[in-house]
Amino acid sequence: MVLFLKNLVFTIVVPGTAAFWIPWLIVGGNQTDLGFMTLVSVLLFILGSAIYLWCVWDFATFGRGTPAPIDPPKKLVIRGLYQYSRNPMYVGVLILILAWAASFKAIILVVYALLISIAFHAVIIIYEEPHLRSLFGDSYLGYCARVPRWIPHFRAK
Repeated sequence: MVLFLKNLVFTIVVPGTAAFWIPWLIVGGNQTDLGFMTLVSVLLFILGSAIYLWCVWDFATFGRGTPAPIDPPKKLVIRGLYQYSRNPMYVGVLILILAWAASFKAIILVVYALLISIAFHAVIIIYEEPHLRSLFGDSYLGYCARVPRWIPHFRAK
């Protein structure tokens, strides 16, 4: 129960701010219409939320931790979406921001998503990857050799 609460608090505070609160403040909550882009945005909201929640589930159930740097998983999570991309949780958050952009037809939110993706990439390169190398050693290096940082490459078996 405690692990669930820690994941819930992190989700509300960090991705909740980046993917919901800030976009809402940027667009001012004035949706233009309920046309085709609304359908696109709903599909993107579902996809982004599913990706994020699946990753948090794997962090909690397999890794026995949270996405928060102060309480990371105890085991290297390489299952679920992490077998296709080393950073699917970030991808899920970016998709949520793009869902807002589609919903409000707001190019400013596409720019925001681009800036957030640059920030994510910097955090990954500067902090996360060196930290994971120090924690998990050769198993993390092998994982990095097999799984791309961002965009999955699916191979026929």
